[in-house]
Amino acid sequence: MRAISPLIAAVIPIGLVFGAVAATKGLTPAEAGLMSALVFAGGSQFVAMDIWTHPASWAGVGFAALLVNIRHVLMSASLGTKMGEFGPRAQYVAMLFLADEIWAMAEFRAGAARLTPCWFAGLVAPFYLAWVFSGIAGAALGAFLGDPVTLGLDFAFPAVFIVLIMGFWKGPETGAVLIASGAAAVLTQHFVPGVWYIAAGAVAGLLVAVVSGSRRDVEAMP
Repeated sequence: MRAISPLIAAVIPIGLVFGAVAATKGLTPAEAGLMSALVFAGGSQFVAMDIWTHPASWAGVGFAALLVNIRHVLMSASLGTKMGEFGPRAQYVAMLFLADEIWAMAEFRAGAARLTPCWFAGLVAPFYLAWVFSGIAGAALGAFLGDPVTLGLDFAFPAVFIVLIMGFWKGPETGAVLIASGAAAVLTQHFVPGVWYIAAGAVAGLLVAVVSGSRRDVEAMP
């Protein structure tokens, strides 16, 4: 809980912004809270609100959420190799609560000590509750918060990811991955409608990481 507390302080403004945006789309505080509790994925929830219509296109919203969350396949594959202390059922339950911040803190923990179910639960419980209740509060206060951009709350989302990225910084190779991912995402967002830029950025970053790793292995060979 101590390890995740700084990120909880950062995710609360994001939850407030989501709730406020959900309120502008006609969702009640209960509906916004239920969405946060069941989906528990900030990126896909914001994308869903961005394309929300009345009545909602469930196929469109679902496909957009799938594209946004496809990165969880790679995240869970990476974290799954470090869950030796987890039984099969505990692994499946843990993955239901996988978020970027929780994944990053669990990876940091696994690099320094054993990753246990109790430690993972200590990450999840307060973070999950903070996300759900901040969304409810944001929806209830939406009319009073106004435009999140004017308050600067919209920067909370990218600020969290900047901090997480710097925690994984390993030098020029990391920079190359970030540049490739960012460039591919920006170009795709400019020329291709929808949320394909998220998948494009992930694939570009992954390809550069694979190439860099292969080159490093070749150079290390006697």
